[in-house]
Amino acid sequence: MISKVIAEDLIHKVQKEIDKAETMVIVVHVGPDGDAMGSALGLWHYLMTIDKEPQVIVPTAFPDFLAWMPGADKVLVYENDKQKCDEIIAATDLIFTLDFNVLNRLAGMEHVIKDAVAPKILVDHHLHPGDYAKVTISYPEISSTSELIFRLICRLGDFSKINLACAECIYTGMMTDTGAFTYNSNKPEIYSIVYELIKLGVDKDDIYRRVFNTYSADRMRLMGYALYQKMKIYPENKAALITLSLDELKEFNFKNGDAEGLVNMPLSIDGVLFSVFMREDPDKIKISLRSQGTFPANKVSADLFDGGGHLNAAGGESYTTLEEAVRKFEEALDDYKDFL
Repeated sequence: MISKVIAEDLIHKVQKEIDKAETMVIVVHVGPDGDAMGSALGLWHYLMTIDKEPQVIVPTAFPDFLAWMPGADKVLVYENDKQKCDEIIAATDLIFTLDFNVLNRLAGMEHVIKDAVAPKILVDHHLHPGDYAKVTISYPEISSTSELIFRLICRLGDFSKINLACAECIYTGMMTDTGAFTYNSNKPEIYSIVYELIKLGVDKDDIYRRVFNTYSADRMRLMGYALYQKMKIYPENKAALITLSLDELKEFNFKNGDAEGLVNMPLSIDGVLFSVFMREDPDKIKISLRSQGTFPANKVSADLFDGGGHLNAAGGESYTTLEEAVRKFEEALDDYKDFL
């Protein structure tokens, strides 16, 4: 039995908005990951089964290792087709915003979504949701937004409308946002949902292979370089740091998604409880943080890098140089010894 996490009044509000709308837009955060794409495409497949006209729009391209997902070829990338996307958003009846809590996570799409007249429904599992949506479904205790989409569909009374394509997308999001069920995944109901998805025909082993075992040679070499040359261990703080500069990324023909999972690797080292990965982008330093046990990756992210997330998985950004971001991190490490 899967508990009814989403409040009853929210279910009624969502149902009312869906019933009124014919066309819908589904948007996710910049740099879409597996949960963003899994929740968006899972919802897209469901809405298709009830004769709606949804369109998934992402701010920037998603990684190649997610391109196999059913419906991925129908997704519009805002930065590649801004005019068409603007027209669709302006004309739509309803907007779902998935897997982010505030509109600035949309980057270049922020203002067009903010200014859209269509009502918005937020579905997310990050802390501190913004107040921009007509309906806010925010449950930080849930492991992934994809899990919330499964729960939402079921609470709408439409479990029978979850076809195999929808199930595959939801499973992918749940799997990727828990590191293949290695963190934020200790609640029994997660596996009850996985059980239901497998009964619908999901081949979890094949999905794992498609997501995690399709590296390019350049990506594999980048991983090796990062671990051998760029990983620094701080034994007294039980921490690890990996940094990659723009020049280093270019050397390995970096593509979106090539660094996915890199931040988790140092956690395999005995005695490392906290891992940080800093990647230099043209306009900022993107920072990923992972931890084990009760060490608060989200607190470090919020304190140092204006970020947030979950206890064991968080993210942030720095608009300094890479060297300055590293210095800030190293100078603050001793402040978190009480959590070790």
